[in-house]
Amino acid sequence: MAKDPWLVPVATLRRTLGASRREQRVGKLGRLEVAGTVVGEDSEACADVVLCSLEGGVEVSGTVAANWEGYCRRCLIEVTGLVEADVRELYRQRRRREVSGDDDETYPLDSEMLDLRPLVRDALLLELPLAPVCRDDCAGLCAVCGANLNEGPCACGHSSWSDG
Repeated sequence: MAKDPWLVPVATLRRTLGASRREQRVGKLGRLEVAGTVVGEDSEACADVVLCSLEGGVEVSGTVAANWEGYCRRCLIEVTGLVEADVRELYRQRRRREVSGDDDETYPLDSEMLDLRPLVRDALLLELPLAPVCRDDCAGLCAVCGANLNEGPCACGHSSWSDG
């Protein structure tokens, strides 16, 4: 079985308050999708973070990134890009009497391992473009005949094309 790149051992780090360590991780998260913008099933995400030991937990700060693909919302051609997100989150060990879900402000932490997967997934999902465009000045499609107005004026005459 392959080692999970998102699991980070933290037992040694947690022994000293204020101790920190940089972690760079690359791995697959599975398919992420928001409004038709997709990080593919086989795409790799990257995390470059610093873990800092705090009383009762570990703070994780840094950046996460992944390549995405989708369709321009104006002209419907395929577009791709890189989604990057700054992260700063707390992983906190749950008390025995706490019921799962009671603390939605932190990620769960056990004494030995920290799982970066939910943090990376959440951050990327929040930053995926909802309406990607191929370029800022994309003219889109003619509403009548469907011609790509980036290629010039349409033949139906209902839309005009301009260079900017």
